Amino acid sequence: VQLVESGGGLVQPGGSLRLSCAASGFTFSSYDMNWYRQAPGKVRELVAGLTSAGGSTNYADPVKGRFTISRDNAINTVFLQMNSLKPEDTAVYYCNAKRIGGRTTYNYWGQGTQVTVSS
Repeated sequence: VQLVESGGGLVQPGGSLRLSCAASGFTFSSYDMNWYRQAPGKVRELVAGLTSAGGSTNYADPVKGRFTISRDNAINTVFLQMNSLKPEDTAVYYCNAKRIGGRTTYNYWGQGTQVTVSS
């Protein structure tokens, strides 16, 4: 199983970035996909989530209206479009795949990609 994030970097406040997460080694279309982030000294927090069929999304309050999560099941990739970035969005962003099968929860993580918002 692999989740490989890309698209992070340094951006000025007000700018945009698009993160990608390429998945392999599992049935991508059966998994809910999520983006988390962790800033220095803080706990990892859920940023955005998208159900396996793509029919339902949820966003953390600080990013509502600025971030959009999407997925392309044909290429096993999930995206996070981040607009109007703020310095407080600075964090390592992690891709997460999750599926609950009976009594078992399957949870996979990527290695993370750094996003830095600074002038």
